[in-house]
Order: sequence, then C-alpha cells, then structure tokens
Amino acid sequence: MKKDIQTKREREKAMVSEMIALYCRKRHGRKASGGLCPECAALDTYARQRSDKCPFMETKTFCSNCKVHCYKPEMRERIRAVMRFSGPRMLFHHPVAALRHVVATKKEKKRLEKVS
Repeated sequence: MKKDIQTKREREKAMVSEMIALYCRKRHGRKASGGLCPECAALDTYARQRSDKCPFMETKTFCSNCKVHCYKPEMRERIRAVMRFSGPRMLFHHPVAALRHVVATKKEKKRLEKVS
C-alpha cells in the first residue's frame, strides 16, 4: 500500500511539473531545454513540496477536490491559472495522462454524488 501511495505522489508531481512547464513555454516564451522562468520554477518547487507533505494522498483524487487547501492563497491562484491554461492542452502533449485524469474526475464525481 505504501508503494502505491508513493507512486501516486510521484505521478502527481510529474504531471504538475509538466503542466507548469507547458504554461511557462507558452506564456513566458521559455524553451523546453532552457528550463523554467524563476516564477514558474518557484511554483513548481512549491507544488512538489505540498504534494510531498499531503496527508490525504491515499484517499484524494485532486487537490481541487480536497476540503483542506494547503496552498497559500497567492500560490493557489497561480496554480489554478496554470491548470486552466495547461489542462485542455495536455490532451495534445500527454494524451494518456489527460485521459487518465478525465476518467479519475468522472469516478470522483460519481463517488461524491453517492455520498451526498
């Protein structure tokens, strides 16, 4: 069970990093080999730290569904902007991951409807 949580955590961190990189490339004009701009690099580091410390990793699907928001308000707004921009574009850049996300979202929505 511990390994599954670690795998989930690593997959989530990789996906967030990919989304931030896509955002930075398209919005800030950074080249893929040039790395992230300082602002996006700071957001990526922050998001990875939050994921490492998440106590709900075993049961949660996405941070947006969590009742406890561990991001600082400023960082939360920044990551939301990244998600709004990168989310739809991930279908072209990482189609398998994007489809996995859609399936997980649908499952979570059904689960929440049963609980209510």
